[in-house]
Amino acid sequence: MTESSESQWWASESFWRKCAIFVTAGMALVLVLLTFHSLYAIGAGSDAGRVPAYSVINYRIDYVPDEDRGHLVPEVGPMVPLFGEVMNETEAKALVNHGKLTVQARNCMNCHTLLGNGAYYAPDLTKAWLDPGWGNEQARELLMTMFLKDPVANARTFGTNRRMPNQNLTDDEIRGVIAYLKWMSAIDTNGFPANFTTLPQDGPVYEPEVAEGEEDAS
Repeated sequence: MTESSESQWWASESFWRKCAIFVTAGMALVLVLLTFHSLYAIGAGSDAGRVPAYSVINYRIDYVPDEDRGHLVPEVGPMVPLFGEVMNETEAKALVNHGKLTVQARNCMNCHTLLGNGAYYAPDLTKAWLDPGWGNEQARELLMTMFLKDPVANARTFGTNRRMPNQNLTDDEIRGVIAYLKWMSAIDTNGFPANFTTLPQDGPVYEPEVAEGEEDAS
């Protein structure tokens, strides 16, 4: 004898409606959990370790090969503070955020790429702080400042004849942009951009001044 469709509970409309509701609710919960985890993982200074704290701008940043992962990874070295000024986390965060907001306000991604997002008309800026085109570690901050202050007169076209327009940045905005670029260069981007070569990291390291009383005590 053939069973009627009414006795087959798995074929009923109400069963599949309930399944759809439970699956949708379950996936929504998973999405919420993944969102919170992603926000934690990309938070500056989180235990995930991929995005450094803002105070990393106080240190030398370089890239070294990681055999297990098969690409270069950022390495934080000795203290080489930006502009020769050691900043605490709050001060560094304020300066980096000022630079980030400046980059967003001037719509730099219309021409540049940052962390894989943006346009390809101008160079990628993800590791601009470590670009060997700056020559050496000692001259980098000065050359970056001069370029951002007057990019037309200090153009680096690399044969493309493409020139960055003058953004008329203030001195504070320039310092912020450079701080943002240095901080961004310390983010672990899983090897992006590939085959990147850093400029020589052989400059002097920071040596804090020691007061006479402290020197005698040591």
